[in-house]
Amino acid sequence: MDTLNPKEGSKNLKAKKLKIIRNKRRILQLKRKEELSYNIRYISKVPVKLVMDREFLTLQPEDPISLLVQSLRGEESSAVVVDEKGHLLGFITMKDLLRFFEPPRKYSIVGVGLLKKYSIDRASRVKDIMIRRPITIHVDENLGRAIQIMLETGKHHLPVVDDENRVHGILEVKDIIRLIRIVSA
Repeated sequence: MDTLNPKEGSKNLKAKKLKIIRNKRRILQLKRKEELSYNIRYISKVPVKLVMDREFLTLQPEDPISLLVQSLRGEESSAVVVDEKGHLLGFITMKDLLRFFEPPRKYSIVGVGLLKKYSIDRASRVKDIMIRRPITIHVDENLGRAIQIMLETGKHHLPVVDDENRVHGILEVKDIIRLIRIVSA
């Protein structure tokens, strides 16, 4: 007759418990992965107009760049250039603004020539730095299409326009991430 060693029985019991715990964790991980996959599919079907920012900075082409610089506050990181009827004429991001102030390569030391450049450019207008044909997204599109455009072009901001090219909002990566956080919580 074999007698069971109490230590072996205890080890077997612990091994069984660990196996059950691992299996439960694996099942939970698979469930979470499935939920996240569903959420991602859901996000791609959300209409752009539900996520876009409806309050955005608008400027006219003849506005001075100083107005743009003073108006970019808080979370705003882009501006839409429109005509009197709200039709899109151009788009400016903070990156475009930084490019405008980048010193020319031939000026390694700040000198009179560089100072002249900046004093002359103070008279510059929004139209001088705006992107004239920005990549846009239609107001009736979904986030799946917007994400695809952003990934293909490397753009982080998309003006949202209608059939007549009137601006309804701006869709930014941060808006999409905010939705992902809400859905994934």
